[in-house]
Amino acid sequence: MRKIFAVLLYIVLMMGFTGCTTRPSGESASQGQPRIVCTSAALCEVLAQLDLDLAGVPDTSMELPERYRDVPRVGLPMTPDLEIIKSLKTTDVLSPNSLQYDLKPKYESINVPCTFVNLMSVEGMFKSIEDLGKKYQKTREADTLIADYQAFMNGYNAKIEGRESPRVLILMGIPGAYMVATERSYVGNLVKLAGGSNVFEDDGALLNINTEVIAETDPDIILRAAHGLPDEVQKMFAKEFEENDIWKHFRAVQNKRVYDLDFKTFNMSASLGYKEGLNKLFEMFYGQGSASDEENTD
Repeated sequence: MRKIFAVLLYIVLMMGFTGCTTRPSGESASQGQPRIVCTSAALCEVLAQLDLDLAGVPDTSMELPERYRDVPRVGLPMTPDLEIIKSLKTTDVLSPNSLQYDLKPKYESINVPCTFVNLMSVEGMFKSIEDLGKKYQKTREADTLIADYQAFMNGYNAKIEGRESPRVLILMGIPGAYMVATERSYVGNLVKLAGGSNVFEDDGALLNINTEVIAETDPDIILRAAHGLPDEVQKMFAKEFEENDIWKHFRAVQNKRVYDLDFKTFNMSASLGYKEGLNKLFEMFYGQGSASDEENTD
């Protein structure tokens, strides 16, 4: 239990931290070709679309863009290898701002400039894309991504206009435990953009709330997401909902409106997969039954 509590505490600290959108730390090397290291798989996708070369990328189970296939690995996103980053003669290391509290002192300790990018929301991601485009003379590529985003959202908002907003509970799981996600989390942000209303409001992204309090919210829909190890988390949720009688009293369970979210699409960080995520939520919220590739609880 102490181990689970420690993990949960770390997640709360990580997600509750509010950093800048895109802010460099240390000396910015504008002379010569930049040597950029990226510690986020989601951000690597963005940088590939901005046509930026990288000197280092994270160790990850997520698929990275082909152009970075042979780029040196610099360790896990939450614990990058500082010696490798330093050895690459890095001019800028890019990381999610959700990890700024932990990583900024480490980057400063090796005297490597860093930029923390807002991947907590779709809007924050595109503001960061605009800033990165200006910083690295990739404004044309950035403008193309932003225009595509704006066109998609205009069409999406037209589709959901006038529809009744479902009340949504988001559970974010790790093996053996789960928390409630608010609209401050990326999944919560997608739910908001899809027209859903989160049953919990808070300044933090993740909340530790007992099931008795959760039951009082009576959500229309329950979404179950994974912070990591998605297969184990899905099994954990299945066991929890089967063995804990309190879930049987939820209207969402009775109406078979409980959905396990695909980890690749509904990750902890905003990504260019936001369209797929929003389209899946549209089916869950307003379509006839569940999305075809989502598991609906029986």
